[in-house]
Amino acid sequence: MTTAPYTTSTAFLEALTEAGVDYVFANLGSDHPGIVEAYAHANANGDAHRFPRMIICPHESVAFSAAQGYAQTTGRPQAVLVHVECGTQNIGGMIHNAAKGRTPVLVFAGASPSTQYGEHTGSRNEFIQWIQDVHDQRGIVRGYTKYDNEIRTGANVKQLVHRALQIATSEPAGPAYLVGAREVMEQTLDPADTDNPRYHLHHTPPIAAAGLDPHTTDTIARALTEADTPLVVTSYLGRDPHAVTQLQRLADHLAVPVLESVPMRLNFPADHPLHAGYQWNTQEPTPALAEADTILAVDTDVPWIPLSNPPRPDARIFVVDTDPLKEQMPLWHVPAEIFARAQARTALDQIATRIEHTGPAHDRADALDRRRTRLAAEHDRRRRDATEREHPRHDVITPQSVVAHLRELLASLDDDAIVLTEAISNYQTVNEHLGATRPGSLIGSGGGSLGWHAGAAIGTKLAHPDALVVSLVGDGSYLFGVPSSAYWVARRYATPTLTVVFDNRGWKSPKLSTLGVHPDGAAATNDDFNTGFEPEADLPGIAAAAGGAWGRTVDHPDHLAGTLDDAVEAVRAGRSAVVSVHVPQV
Repeated sequence: MTTAPYTTSTAFLEALTEAGVDYVFANLGSDHPGIVEAYAHANANGDAHRFPRMIICPHESVAFSAAQGYAQTTGRPQAVLVHVECGTQNIGGMIHNAAKGRTPVLVFAGASPSTQYGEHTGSRNEFIQWIQDVHDQRGIVRGYTKYDNEIRTGANVKQLVHRALQIATSEPAGPAYLVGAREVMEQTLDPADTDNPRYHLHHTPPIAAAGLDPHTTDTIARALTEADTPLVVTSYLGRDPHAVTQLQRLADHLAVPVLESVPMRLNFPADHPLHAGYQWNTQEPTPALAEADTILAVDTDVPWIPLSNPPRPDARIFVVDTDPLKEQMPLWHVPAEIFARAQARTALDQIATRIEHTGPAHDRADALDRRRTRLAAEHDRRRRDATEREHPRHDVITPQSVVAHLRELLASLDDDAIVLTEAISNYQTVNEHLGATRPGSLIGSGGGSLGWHAGAAIGTKLAHPDALVVSLVGDGSYLFGVPSSAYWVARRYATPTLTVVFDNRGWKSPKLSTLGVHPDGAAATNDDFNTGFEPEADLPGIAAAAGGAWGRTVDHPDHLAGTLDDAVEAVRAGRSAVVSVHVPQV
């Protein structure tokens, strides 16, 4: 056993464990010697349990999205270590996802040492430490973090960590960012001082969940009860599985349909007769919105696209959200008569309880029954239409048929599968044809930066080692995920998952965007979109080379079902699997 110095780095790592952080996803650099030493001493002394387990990630975006995936599926924040401003810039897209997806993640980045003549342990001794010294490192991510600060002394490092995590986990949740120069992280401390009550906020909980005030509760409950065509619109209510239960309770009581708009979670069971469908970049009116006279928009950033599918002009609209003003969105407007900041689970419980106590008027019972019957029939029709789209020509694999095959395969297994979707132009296809019904079983990034799935699958598997984790992604998303890094991490830490790639050999989304603005333009006329990925990359081969993954490319419908079966068996045997499916080319 060695005598381990107690440093700021030691106290920092202890604080993470005290706050419930299980993993530190790390991309180490010249700013982390204090942390490397702290782990080495802990391992040598047999007390590594004092610190979160370190997961080494060769690329920062994989590290960050792994932390996000773990937090998304457990509700517990995780930590990421990155290297000064360069590493910070490498998490740019992923920290966007966590910010927009309201996921708590704590990032620690070292900073270039603040001395250069050996005044303190950790003083500059490498040329890169001058080059990586910038004026405002924290400013790189300030537009995406709920909290940022610099560790200036080890005396209060635990206070800063606990405060950062308290803010990160309080709704609306999001990332926090701390920096510390090398000299500060090497500072020797008295362990008793770091636990001094003046400096140490031990087990600091997030702020308590907010509810609706009685007047707002009564107003929304009465409006829904009296409405002829009420509607609930939601996007990410399913971050809390209990909120899904409360939404189902409200919908059942009043026969209120639920529309999932740009859903990044399972918010309402797909097989429920009151499920009113999905909308993403829908370019035509959505029937449920067009007819609704009263709309409750709960936990949604984009309840509709005003240019394409707005609600009817005279609809009464109510917004209930942990973030009802969308303060981080410079342009955002919903013409609501009430905006309320509240936790969805609590607010829906309040509204449902008020409705159950007062009840609809006796003479409306028949109207509710008719509405329930009509909505169930519309739900059945949409399901039949979706089923029809799953049967393409005999020689073509469509995204719909891919999802249908996967749905049937998952239904035949005992595993509680968790599906990550980063299918981009096929987002709606995944939702419509997967038919997910279990809260927590379908998750998206929450934002708009590609590559989340690769690390998120690792984090999800670490959090749920017995679950079958499946990622449904486009070929562009797959490459954005830095698969050479991600599958190496998956192999090292035994987190095998299945990735199914909709391989259309190009970027479909930019083509669709161009057609949406210039339907008769030169690009459309000449089929000149600069979106093709030719020559084709061997997508499974990347994973096989980097992480020993099982991989296949499928280009005929007859081979799809058997290949998916084999891929699942490979995952169960401990290998990641990548199936690249040739769908119609862009």
